[in-house]
Amino acid sequence: MNTLKIDNDILINTCSNFEKDFKDIFFTTDINFIQFHFCLEGKISLKYNKGAYIFNLQENNSIILFNPSTNLPIDGSLGEKTKYVSLLITIKKFHSLFSELTDNISFLSQENSGKKYYKESVISPQISTILNQIVNEKLSENVKNLYLKGKIFELLGLFFNESNELNIEQCPFLADEKNVVKIKMAKEIIIKRMSDPPSLKELSAEVDISLKNLKEGFKEIYGYTVYGFLLEYKMNIASKMLSTKSYNVNEVADHIGYSTSSHFINAFKNRFGTTPKKYLRSS
Repeated sequence: MNTLKIDNDILINTCSNFEKDFKDIFFTTDINFIQFHFCLEGKISLKYNKGAYIFNLQENNSIILFNPSTNLPIDGSLGEKTKYVSLLITIKKFHSLFSELTDNISFLSQENSGKKYYKESVISPQISTILNQIVNEKLSENVKNLYLKGKIFELLGLFFNESNELNIEQCPFLADEKNVVKIKMAKEIIIKRMSDPPSLKELSAEVDISLKNLKEGFKEIYGYTVYGFLLEYKMNIASKMLSTKSYNVNEVADHIGYSTSSHFINAFKNRFGTTPKKYLRSS
C-alpha cells in the first residue's frame, strides 16, 4: 500500500491488486481521523475490532467511518483486480473546512458530537474521476502535494455537496418515490446503452415520465443533465480503460460509442486537458 502524507492532518492510501489471490493491507491510525474508503474496482473487505465487524465494499462504492472513542486501524483484504483509495483526515481539520456546514453534515452537528458515524454511498462519476486522477498522478515532488491537496478539497466538496442530496422540500416532484425510481431507471438505461443512447424523447417514453420531469428530476438527483452525466461517465470509463494499457485509443473510442476517434480525442481533451495518447503514456 502506498501512503502519501499531505500534511499532519491528511493522509492518502492507494493500493491495487492485480493478482489472483487476495492481498492483505494494514495501516495504523488513531481516533482523531475520519476514514473515507473508496473501492474503484473489484472488492475489499475491511475488518474492525479483530474481525467482529466486517464491511464488504463492492466496486464503485464508498464508506465513511468515524469512532471518537475507539481506534480503528485499517485492516483489509483486496480481491483480485481491485483498485482502492482511502483518505484519512483529522476531525479538527475537517471542522475547519466545513465549519459553516455543521448543520448539513450529520456527524458534525451538535447533537451527534462524540458519536460513532458510518455511511455507505455509491461513488459518482465526478468523484470517481477525481480519485483516478489522484491514483494516476505523475507530477514532480515539488508540486505533488499542492496538486493532491487541491484534489482532496475538490473531492470533499463534491462528497458533501448539498445539491447532491435529495431535498424533497426544494423539489416536490421528487417526493413521489415512483418518479425517483423512473429517473434512476433512465440513468441505468443510458449507461447500459452508452454506445448508442436513446434520445431524450425516447428515454422519457421508455421509463414512462414526461420529458420535462425527466430533465428536471435527473438534474436534481445527479447534478447533471442526462447527456452531461453520460459524457462524464464515458470519460471516466475511457480513463480507466487507458490506465490498464490494454486498449489503444481507437478501441476505447469504439467501446464508449464514438464513431470517429477524432471526436473522442476532442471530448477527452476537453475533460482532462490532455489527449488520450498522452494520458496513455503517462499512466
